[in-house]
This record gives sequence, structure tokens and C-alpha cells, in this order.
Amino acid sequence: MKQTKFIALLAAIILLFSAYKPREQTWVAIGDSITYLNDHLDETGNRVTKGYLSRVTEHFPGLHYINKGLNGWTSGGIAQHIDSLGIPSADLYTVFLGTNDWWQGRPAGNLNDYKDNKGNSTVYGAFRIIISKLRRLNPGARIVLVTPMQRNDFVYINDPRNNAYGSYREKNGQALETIVNAIDSIGRFEQIPVVDLYHNRRLPMAALVKFKRLKDTITGRYVNYTYPQSAGIPFHPVADDYPYPKEAIGLTYDGLHPSDQGNVIIAGELIKIFKTLLNAAKDAKHEN
Repeated sequence: MKQTKFIALLAAIILLFSAYKPREQTWVAIGDSITYLNDHLDETGNRVTKGYLSRVTEHFPGLHYINKGLNGWTSGGIAQHIDSLGIPSADLYTVFLGTNDWWQGRPAGNLNDYKDNKGNSTVYGAFRIIISKLRRLNPGARIVLVTPMQRNDFVYINDPRNNAYGSYREKNGQALETIVNAIDSIGRFEQIPVVDLYHNRRLPMAALVKFKRLKDTITGRYVNYTYPQSAGIPFHPVADDYPYPKEAIGLTYDGLHPSDQGNVIIAGELIKIFKTLLNAAKDAKHEN
């Protein structure tokens, strides 16, 4: 008799837990190298131990990510190839692009390029193509836009000849903030949440790296220059040591790509948005 009651109690407990099992949901993260590196930590010189995608999904049982980060790609490149990238239908999409568009000189354009679907010659036009594709894949999906962070002088850890100055200067007469403002405008027009990393007070330029180790132009000795002084000191990739030793790591490990600390901040901003969106999706399911 006691054994029968125990079995019945155990069955009830199993049934209770199965009833509260979180619904499986899929998140597709579209982005550039910042997203791509989440699943390629060896390409960071193992300076990053966990990317922002992994950190976000740890907070949401049942949420699984698909990484569609493409190393070095722009919104324009993704828009051009959107139908051949194998982007699946999902419950949630993030679009984290723009820093490479700025560096490669793609003009932001204006909101009419987006509204009128004028094509893939501007950032506004590229985002229209991307967002339209996502809505065709799943009209009920939640979409979140993520702006670029500020960026200091980037020097690729695996090849210092691949380097770029920071967003403290314009590129082709355009500030990175112009791209950021375009993404924000699209979000307001479409009533899509925007995670603005560029203006996030926890991601300031001065904290992206602790210093940049460069040769003093007079003595030739290495000096740890902090921003903004570092921006005026030349770096010679063939002759000079890599300017960001491990002790220089701040919010990024190379001036551009987030370190563990930077990924924690990015993940935290997304977690706040996701809590609202995923709870809303859960409530809508119950209503149906």
C-alpha cells in the first residue's frame, strides 16, 4: 500500500515538473565578427572565454541560439546574400551590424531609403532588405536591433597588418555615430527594440583598452599610452610588437572585439530586452 502511494506521488511530481518545462524557442543572431567569435574563441587567441550569445542563453532555459555571425561582413553584404545564407524561421532575431559598414565607407542614407525600399546602396536600404526577409520567414517573430559599440584602434591579434583607427575619427566623411543613429531611427519607425551600445555609459571609448603599447617617437622605447594620447602615436605592424598585451585588455581585447567584460555588458542589455519579449510571447500563447 505504501509503495503504491509512493509511486503515485512520484508520478504526480514528474507530471508537475513536466508541466512547467519551458517552451523551446529559437534565437537567430545575425551579425559580424563580434557575433561570429562566440563560437570561434580560438580566433581571439583564447582571450575570450564566453561570448554574448552563450551568456544570454544561460539565462533562458529552452532558448537556443543559431549563430549567423559572418566574419567581416556588412549589413550590405548580408542584404545582398540574404536568400542564400540559410537563415531559418525563428522565434527571435537580433541584427547586430554596422561597424564594418562604417569602416568600408557605406553611406547611412536616410529613412526614405528604408521606407521606400530603395535598395542596397545605403545602410537604411540594407536593413530594409534584412528585416523584410525576417518577417517573411516568420511574421510573428520578435526582432531586436543592436547598434555598434564605439571602437578604439583595432589591431587583429593574428595579423597586425589588419588594423584600423577608431571611431574617434570619421571614415569617408562619416562618423560611426551616423550609422548608429540610422539603426535607432529604423527601430523607432518599425517599433522594434534597439539596444544602443554606442551610447551605453558602461562602454566608453577610454575603457575599451587600458592602454596601447607603442614606441615613443623620440626614444624608440615602448610606452603604455592611454586614450586619447594613443590615437596620435604611429603603429608599424611589421616592425612593432603587438600593441595590446593581455594586461591591456579592457572592454575589448583588441580595440574592437569585446572581451569577457564587454560580452557581459552586451549580454546584460540583451537579457533585459529578452525578458520582456519572451514573457510577452508566453502570455500571447496562453491567450490563444
